[in-house]
Amino acid sequence: MLVELIEVVAYSGYRGEECPRLFIIRGEQIEVKGILNMWIEENVKTKKRKRFFRVMGSDGHEYTIYYDEEMMLWFLTKE
Repeated sequence: MLVELIEVVAYSGYRGEECPRLFIIRGEQIEVKGILNMWIEENVKTKKRKRFFRVMGSDGHEYTIYYDEEMMLWFLTKE
């Protein structure tokens, strides 16, 4: 899986960065119009967690982004 570091404006709840509201890819702001799916992947051995979101962007495209809880950074996946 290829990934790209992105900036995300997210709703922050008790767990920190919980839900993406807006993200920036190569200088373009894309508003999250809807969350289509979300899931958590956890490496059992290392206990590293990533929270994935399949979202509909304001540009009409679907994106899969995730938050790496250990690195505290957001990424766009490129399939």
